[in-house]
Amino acid sequence: MQFDVIVVGGSYAGMAAALQVARARRRIMVIDAGLRRNRFARHSHGFLSRDGHEPERIAAEAREQLLAYPNVAWTEGRAESAEQVDGGFRIATEAGESFEGRRLVLALGVVDRLPDVPGLAERWGRSVFHCPYCHGYELGGGPLGVLATGPAAMHQALLIPEWGPTTLFTNGAFSPGDEELAQLAARGVSVEAVPVDGIAGHADVHLADSRTIALAGLFTVSTTRPASPLAEELGCAHEEGPLGPFIRTDAMKQTSIPGAFACGDVARATGTVSLAVGDGALTGAAVHRSLLLG
Repeated sequence: MQFDVIVVGGSYAGMAAALQVARARRRIMVIDAGLRRNRFARHSHGFLSRDGHEPERIAAEAREQLLAYPNVAWTEGRAESAEQVDGGFRIATEAGESFEGRRLVLALGVVDRLPDVPGLAERWGRSVFHCPYCHGYELGGGPLGVLATGPAAMHQALLIPEWGPTTLFTNGAFSPGDEELAQLAARGVSVEAVPVDGIAGHADVHLADSRTIALAGLFTVSTTRPASPLAEELGCAHEEGPLGPFIRTDAMKQTSIPGAFACGDVARATGTVSLAVGDGALTGAAVHRSLLLG
């Protein structure tokens, strides 16, 4: 059976795209590996009407609503390969299944690469974060930190004081110049140049000189990569963003490969749940339009 649209990735962007196409009564296949980027977080914030809800609850409700449409099929598993065929695209899964669709939506998501600091990965999404808009309010105005991974730490360090007194841990990854030090001082940011040995407790930063700085929360800039190589296999053009590569799309979310669209974190320089849902909704409408008008 050939589907009108295959969506690879059943998280927020993928489901939002599929929903628009489903409501146009088109046949859709969603292929999902079940690895949402925010699966490590206890709560999701900043998404209107779902502020403070558990991420898995939001995703489960969205899937239930999507699968209420009889023209939507769902396959759990990883999409292993993608190729162009006459009339569209063929996707093969790790389970050996193969599906064909006239249009393809790549909602692949991204993988975060974290600083190699002992104890940090275990606290990712719990007391170590990347987005203050998503998690800053809940830290109650307590002492906060920014762990540098490069020059992007400067932007974070100037932003984070909105949510609490802030210390920038340069950790050998970033050395602010005189002008930058003046900017940090104007925002009340302390700069700590002693290397970080590890993170313990809730968010206690252990330094190489045996000091420990207890924090309400720690922020860092992760670098990202697409969670799947499918876009690269198809030959989709990419752009290099401040955090890592992402799929290049036009204003209507079509990639450099005609008929293949991309949305969500894999097609943006940065993202949140709200942005992913909006991105997916735009993509779904654009995909349906392309089925009608070419």
